[in-house]
Amino acid sequence: MPKPKKRGSNHQRGAGGQPRNVQPFSDEDASIETMSHCSGFSDPASFTEDGPEVDEEATQEDLEYKLKGFIDLTLDKSAKTRQAALESLKSAFSSKILYEFIMERRMTLTDSIERCIKKGKSDEQCAAAGLACLLCVQMGSGIESEEIFKTLGPILKKVVCDGTASVQARQACATCLAICCFIVTDDITELYSTMECLENIFTKAYQRDRDTNGVSSTHNTVLHVSALLAWTLLLTICPMNEVKKKIEMHLHKLPSLLSCDDLNMRIAAGETLALLFELARETDADFFYEDMDLLTEKLRALATDGNKHRAKVDKRKQRSVFRDVLRAVEERDFPTEMVKFGPERMYIDCWVKKQTYETFKEILGSGMQYHLQSNDFLRNVFELGPPVMLDAATLKTMKIPRFERHLYNSAAFKARTKARSKCRDKRADVGEFF
Repeated sequence: MPKPKKRGSNHQRGAGGQPRNVQPFSDEDASIETMSHCSGFSDPASFTEDGPEVDEEATQEDLEYKLKGFIDLTLDKSAKTRQAALESLKSAFSSKILYEFIMERRMTLTDSIERCIKKGKSDEQCAAAGLACLLCVQMGSGIESEEIFKTLGPILKKVVCDGTASVQARQACATCLAICCFIVTDDITELYSTMECLENIFTKAYQRDRDTNGVSSTHNTVLHVSALLAWTLLLTICPMNEVKKKIEMHLHKLPSLLSCDDLNMRIAAGETLALLFELARETDADFFYEDMDLLTEKLRALATDGNKHRAKVDKRKQRSVFRDVLRAVEERDFPTEMVKFGPERMYIDCWVKKQTYETFKEILGSGMQYHLQSNDFLRNVFELGPPVMLDAATLKTMKIPRFERHLYNSAAFKARTKARSKCRDKRADVGEFF
């Protein structure tokens, strides 16, 4: 590890002029140093900005040197230092493919994550769980990920089921458990066991509905939402006979969650219903749901909700989501979305694909596009084929110079301003817009 910079001599004067020892690596210095190292690779776009050519080998060596330091810091005595190191590793793993580097240190990383989840507090556990997800995403669906999951799976389940643990830690561990299990899909019994663990969490929302006239929002609702979405992700890779069992078990209970006070729970329940209907119709073309009229009535009410006590932003989001859900349930329709990454395009044309994409996007953040281009595992999940190999000359011709980007953005800004000014002008003739 590089030595910390000295702030003067080894001893500084304390109160009354008496010398006092200065800690060589304080919590504050560790956090600042750790995060400052990460600022360069927190955004994958920072690697492709215009500028003079650099020595890629030297840059890679420098990056690996910093990452080794972060791995060492995950064992530090200070909780702040460990958490900052975990966050820095997350930034690096989400923005670059580091397969070979991680392969050599996967056991060390797994041990560090295990220790942080077991002994850390809420924020540290969340950061460690997030790093575990990215570790498996980097390693793909090989034997290495299986070894990681065998070590971390039981610990993650323990935290998820631990009522004394913080809700945030349980929420992060539930998501991590599902993603790691999704990547390591060979053991079907482990898949069913993980889904049962998640079911035990979100089905408590059903029980609360039976106890009261409506589903009230509690501090555990965020956990129930995460568990439901995590369970839904795993349902997409289940065998069809298991899918049928789960549909029979949950399709009549999920509509009760549409009455929850929490917006995220209503949306999660609605999207899960749309996905269940999609899977049910794939398994049985003549699938019939008995309470269809009551369900569509509920969905239509949410898609046109105008209650004044709800925030405008929440109403817009809810109406947008439930319009799509209603179309899926009633008309078997899905609004196709297009995702651009580099020279490629991917079309999201079903709820299963949407659920998978949204889950990995939440984990990878701004690095999602980079991983779609370069990560073999993700490309296999979305059936994109092998990565498109482009030489440096082709990439250079595809890139728009910075000055041209500036001119284009300026012109677009002026056009938007003019259009909005016309719309806002009360004297404008409304008829000219039609």
